[in-house]
Amino acid sequence: MRILQRYLLREMTVDFIAVTAVTFAILLVYEVGTVLARAAQLEYQKEFVLELIALDSAQNVAILLPVGFLLGIVLAFGRLYHDSEMTAAQACGVGVVRVAAAVWLLALPVAMLVLWLNFYLAPRAALAEQNLRSAVLRAGILAPLQPGKFRSLGDGRIVIYARAQLPDGDLTDVFVDRNEGQLIETTVARRAHYMVSSDGETETVTLYDGERIEGAPGGNRYRIMRFDEQIVPIRTPQSAAPAPRIDEMSTEQLLAGRTPALQAELQWRLGLPIMTLVFAVLGIPLGRLKPRQGRYAHVWLAILAIGFYAILAQAGRSWIERRVVPTNLGLWWLHGLFLAVSVGALLQPIIARRMRAGRSSV
Repeated sequence: MRILQRYLLREMTVDFIAVTAVTFAILLVYEVGTVLARAAQLEYQKEFVLELIALDSAQNVAILLPVGFLLGIVLAFGRLYHDSEMTAAQACGVGVVRVAAAVWLLALPVAMLVLWLNFYLAPRAALAEQNLRSAVLRAGILAPLQPGKFRSLGDGRIVIYARAQLPDGDLTDVFVDRNEGQLIETTVARRAHYMVSSDGETETVTLYDGERIEGAPGGNRYRIMRFDEQIVPIRTPQSAAPAPRIDEMSTEQLLAGRTPALQAELQWRLGLPIMTLVFAVLGIPLGRLKPRQGRYAHVWLAILAIGFYAILAQAGRSWIERRVVPTNLGLWWLHGLFLAVSVGALLQPIIARRMRAGRSSV
């Protein structure tokens, strides 16, 4: 590898890592906020929160790498053109081929990493996240009652609150609200004992020395009953495993499937590594600057290209699922379109120079 190519590779790698780290930090902040909001709403136990954040983030890293790669190339070449280093290199005979070779030295490992993330890590992270969410909900259902906090049981039909807890685990000054269709039961008791069956399928709240009021809201007929002991059995909702989502399926399952939805997911997973390679071609012309242009002059063009690519990819995926586009065509038309535009922009100076030479010879 020549000295100039090593220099270009180092500049692009540094900018690529920096941009990817910044975008990942932004994504992580968003994921933390989303998971914490969901944890507060569904009362997740705190030991599961960090793992959920990690699994959420692992599924989106593959999307960030092509973005960071293109922006890293544009930023690196923008600085080199702004400082006239590329102008000096071109004056010494450095052509497009040698510059492209340096770009591809970085593009190929990044594309392989995206391929591994998209085909191996992301579906396993999605499946692990779904299993963890089921475990979190199950753990929340079977968690012991805490004094001073309202707790929903029986799929939200029963709400229970206790003011304090005795050393033996029993609860004191208990309030229970039970909703059975149009009938509302409100119970207060001096003491309660909460127990979960050994198989985890049934919860039982035994109330002692209390009073229960039954009636329908808006009516004027109520029944009041005092009791020494009352047992409230609660059937724990079954945590049957939901049907696997497409993003949780392994690559082998997608290859064996023939439905449009599975083929669309396969095309999407394959599309990100191909997008990275297309960006390796597109980044070179986007990084070119004219004299006196700022080093960040073409960053907006790179962001615009990323946005168009992503929007068309999402639309193409939807078209495959709805059979608007044949599965054999997939997203190849999109990659071919951007590749043709990228090659044209890459070779534009060479074509323009040859055209000028042809006109001058005439």
